[in-house]
Amino acid sequence: MAQRQIAYQEVQQVIFCSEAEVIEEYPTDKYSPSCLIYGTTALGRVLHVQSNHEGVIVTVYDPDPAEWIDLKWRRKG
Repeated sequence: MAQRQIAYQEVQQVIFCSEAEVIEEYPTDKYSPSCLIYGTTALGRVLHVQSNHEGVIVTVYDPDPAEWIDLKWRRKG
């Protein structure tokens, strides 16, 4: 998160925002099932947060518009 200049506070805002939405499920993830959450920070920054079902954050990133439609649906390659 620090390398991507994403603050922990922003991650919390994304997870608990009214627009938070699970956009992908990963039931067979390497260590435990997880999901990808789309949401926005208080300042309107869109982030993707991957979390396992126990609430452990796996990764957080700014979605690349070239890879996502409306930053929610993965573009088919």
